[in-house]
Amino acid sequence: MGFIKEQQVKLALRLLAWRYEKAGQPLPDPTVLQRHARELVDDAHRIARERGGNVLSILKEMVADVRRR
Repeated sequence: MGFIKEQQVKLALRLLAWRYEKAGQPLPDPTVLQRHARELVDDAHRIARERGGNVLSILKEMVADVRRR
């Protein structure tokens, strides 16, 4: 995985942890959280390719939606 994508995964991890804490929910197992962050980044890249747009803004929107699920 490239440097930029790895940084995006780290950002997604921080955003997910923040969302869980803000919602008052316990954090899932670190491996589960890591997998979820990688999936979010992969999905954000796919959406950016299909529709255009900024991966970071798409990622933030996707993390915001996690809490609603």
